[in-house]
Amino acid sequence: MTYSHYWDELMGVLPPINTERVADYIVKRLRWYVTVYAGKKSGIVGVSGGVDSAVTAVLTARALGPENTFLYILPSYSTPEEDIEDARFVIEFLKIPDENWEMIDVDPIVEALENQLGGMTKVERGNATARVRMIILHQRAYRHNGLVIGTGDKSELLIGYFTKYGDGGVDVMPIGGLYKTHVRQMAKYLGFPDRIAYKPSSPRLWPGQTAEGELGISYEILDQVLYLRFEKMLKEEQISEILGLKLDTVKMIIKRVKTTQHKRLPPEVFHIGMRDLGSDWRYPREWF
Repeated sequence: MTYSHYWDELMGVLPPINTERVADYIVKRLRWYVTVYAGKKSGIVGVSGGVDSAVTAVLTARALGPENTFLYILPSYSTPEEDIEDARFVIEFLKIPDENWEMIDVDPIVEALENQLGGMTKVERGNATARVRMIILHQRAYRHNGLVIGTGDKSELLIGYFTKYGDGGVDVMPIGGLYKTHVRQMAKYLGFPDRIAYKPSSPRLWPGQTAEGELGISYEILDQVLYLRFEKMLKEEQISEILGLKLDTVKMIIKRVKTTQHKRLPPEVFHIGMRDLGSDWRYPREWF
């Protein structure tokens, strides 16, 4: 049996989003979450020069105003100069006040930590770099009575492509419901040039690192697999046939989702009492 007759219904590729409606929803939801739910005033965003942080910065500024948006460029030894230039472009694009942005070199902090620990592997240092960045963002969030606004997208969250308690250690993820393909679409809608909208994604935790190089697959293909499996609920064999991918490739992607579930959830609390905190905790209804 073949599944090619499903192609038109599934659209083969990930369906585009209504960028205007999605942007409006995220802006309104983020404004409510920061100011009403959390009772805070500002949003703190680490801008890397990549598409995810660029889109997040714009939506945060629209939600809270440029005067309540604080942007931080946090380069390391592996950050290309072009990324710093693109991060500065985002700041200028949003007309962020001079007192609302800052560039802090994270290398001295990471190196001090490495010396104290007696050395690190490449991956260990990369994870430490991501966590040092998050320490800085949370410190600044406390200073400015704000929340740390995450820049992770749905593709990265599903496959666990982030550092636990590093770039994953944020307060809210406004673009976490958008696949990378959608984020690029949103970037064009918001007015970003192609060099940012279509820049190859990379955490830049070590020289030459690229997301697609590590994954061995493009985001365009990855997003289709994730969409067909987790939204259309197709089986791995169906996805393989529809997309013309090796079955092993599809299985590899699905396995990454399963084995990284712990990164997407709060620490598990073992239930002993009647009302223990945990991932299934619910507040009394009258609180809202």
